[in-house]
Amino acid sequence: MRILGIDPGVGILGFGVIDAINSGKLKLIDGGVIRTDSDKSDSDRLATIYDELHEIIKFQKPQIMVVEKLFFSQNVTTAMSVSQARGVVLLCGKQHKLKLYEYTPLQIKQALTGYGHADKKQIQEMVRVILGLKDVPKPDDCADALAAAICHTMNSNRKIENRN
Repeated sequence: MRILGIDPGVGILGFGVIDAINSGKLKLIDGGVIRTDSDKSDSDRLATIYDELHEIIKFQKPQIMVVEKLFFSQNVTTAMSVSQARGVVLLCGKQHKLKLYEYTPLQIKQALTGYGHADKKQIQEMVRVILGLKDVPKPDDCADALAAAICHTMNSNRKIENRN
């Protein structure tokens, strides 16, 4: 089964594609970020996210999309823009008929490390170890997206939220 993980953002959106093989082994297929130009309008930036994500889905052909849920912080402006990006991501996934799942940062950390308040370095190291990589995936947004995809494989018997 091919899984696309997403760490939503407007300036930088992380993505990671893994294959879950029947033996329980996970294999890295692709990973990276979609960057948008801060000089562009919000609508142009969201269109860039949609267009690039559409191409990733077309090329990688995942069956499942896992999106990190928002953690609302003090910055309302950031939360609003990330919410818009998440909406674009969910729409794109739905239009491609992917099964959509969402996990909170706490759930992702718990699944990968057994500790819901693990720091970024711990998560990145677990992504590296679980996928058998030589180095930690860069940038952080890519590692976070891969962590979301890995989390889903660890929770597939306990589906948190199926949006299909």
